[in-house]
Amino acid sequence: MGLKKYKLGEYIERSTANNHSLKYKEDLIVGVTSEGVFSLPKGNVQGVDLKPYKIVNNGDFVYNPSRFDLGSIAYRTEGLCIVSHLYQIFHLNEKGKEMIDPIWLFIYLRRNEFRREVSFRNFGSQRPEFNFNDLSDIELPLPSIEQQRKYVDVYLALQNNLAAYQSKVEELKLVCDGYIEELRRRSPCEKIAEYIIESNTKNSDNKIKEVRSVSVTKEFKLTNAKVNKNELRNYLIVRPKEIAFVQTTGNEKVLAFAYNDYDYPVVVSSVDKVFGSKDEDTLDLQYLSLFLSRKEFDRYARFNSWGSAREVFTMDDMNDVEIPIPDISVQREIVNIHKCYIERQRIAEALKEQLKNICPVLIRGSLSE
Repeated sequence: MGLKKYKLGEYIERSTANNHSLKYKEDLIVGVTSEGVFSLPKGNVQGVDLKPYKIVNNGDFVYNPSRFDLGSIAYRTEGLCIVSHLYQIFHLNEKGKEMIDPIWLFIYLRRNEFRREVSFRNFGSQRPEFNFNDLSDIELPLPSIEQQRKYVDVYLALQNNLAAYQSKVEELKLVCDGYIEELRRRSPCEKIAEYIIESNTKNSDNKIKEVRSVSVTKEFKLTNAKVNKNELRNYLIVRPKEIAFVQTTGNEKVLAFAYNDYDYPVVVSSVDKVFGSKDEDTLDLQYLSLFLSRKEFDRYARFNSWGSAREVFTMDDMNDVEIPIPDISVQREIVNIHKCYIERQRIAEALKEQLKNICPVLIRGSLSE
């Protein structure tokens, strides 16, 4: 016999308290991502009218009514904050606190199954928004609160493990960044022109079919452009351990470059620039790429770009870049630390995905026992 279903509206109430008195300032503004977490705003919020911003307290759920089907809902436990007036805010009422564990409800609402239900209910709307009344009409089965808490404990244990792992990942990043900053401040800098050599080798025999674009995220990506792989003769070859970069900096305001850490060559657009190390035992290009990846270097590249119509950072500009070049063993030590960071970051993302995927498993478990 299945569990009885209850309308969620019987157990939740809406919160509309706003910042009309301007008691709370810009430093408390957050948004909600599709990952189900609160995040700092990406744009400039200085001068924004904060009166309509809504107040969020611990125990409140916050969701974006136009992005609920993408998972944009978060549960607040980190203290008071304020969010855009476009968000919907609700919390469990007194009856709800007796019947529902808030984390269990959060897990329930974060499942892909629930997101599909939101999409189904929004179907046909000109501007689909899942408002508080829509949410209140949702019917859900409710196991006992003791049963809910048993599965919530499993979720929280996994979440705490992920948080502990992520903190160690960030510590590793700080070690790597700190090492580079210490070198930059204390060691003499040299122009890299003496250590690198431009490569203009074209794919003239059309043998290499691995076409890549150079991304602003500092990596090679499969190109989205329609490319005729039977006509790649004009493309430049990027061999393993070489760097390719895009000369224009005006579009994304950064230097787009990528280091080829594949064990095979790829080809890139002929308008890009490619270079390698004259002596890998003197300059490791992975070490150089760590410097090129820094935000400070993006600002440097933008400042040194020239031309009013198209701002470009040329190969000559790259040759003028100055960095500390310590002994190759020190360079490789820094590179190895960074490799550990990248690998652990990848594992952290996999753990985060597993945590998301376990939500439906936990809900099914709590409903089936």
